[in-house]
Amino acid sequence: MPYGLYLSAEGAHAQSVRLETLANNLANADTVAFKRDQALFQARLAEATARGMDQPGSGSINDLGGGVEVLGTITDYSPAALKRTGGNTDFAINGDSFFVVQRGRKQLLTRAGNFSIDANGKLVTAEGDTVMSDLGEPIVIDPTIPWRATPDGALAQAGDVFYMAMVRPRSLGDLAKAGDNLYAPLAPTKPLDPMERQVNVGFLEASNVSPTGEMVELIETTRAFEANVALIRNQDELLNNLISEVLKET
Repeated sequence: MPYGLYLSAEGAHAQSVRLETLANNLANADTVAFKRDQALFQARLAEATARGMDQPGSGSINDLGGGVEVLGTITDYSPAALKRTGGNTDFAINGDSFFVVQRGRKQLLTRAGNFSIDANGKLVTAEGDTVMSDLGEPIVIDPTIPWRATPDGALAQAGDVFYMAMVRPRSLGDLAKAGDNLYAPLAPTKPLDPMERQVNVGFLEASNVSPTGEMVELIETTRAFEANVALIRNQDELLNNLISEVLKET
């Protein structure tokens, strides 16, 4: 492949990944406690330099570089505003901790506290996953008996108190998105101390996506993608013209 086509193709691919990431962020602008993703790129060395056949700074054509390399995405865990709902099963955590939920045999983490009580009295997420207590058991409430939620993340009923499990990862980099606003811990997490447990009852954390900011980036990325595609088209035409001229001379 001609060098220019290679660089333009890499650029188009990088902008395509960024477009997908931004589109997903925008689609979740109203999702409770959603954390936006950012696409990561870095400059790629020319093939010869990457293979050790040349050195950076040699002054050869390899110093032009090899375009852009896609590294993947990272999650922006910055906090978002809280929205008052007044719901007694809506919770928003203060700080950088997470609720623990059970999905199948896996325990996953979430910031989305839009819970409800199912037909069996279990506290569950919007997707039906079980919200776990600090004892590692489901939280079960009798909806026919009065109960209340407390600012330390507990549900109290008839003298019983059930504390929702709340944990903090050692590093936010130890989390991987598992779908449905859930995160899989890649390393052991630490349960919160009693004094650290702070929950806003009747509130939900909003998405940290800024629709205006994402739209600006989306327009910028679309133009960059189109520019790379146009370069591919122009170089292809030049190559075809060159081949035609060569064939005329033979």
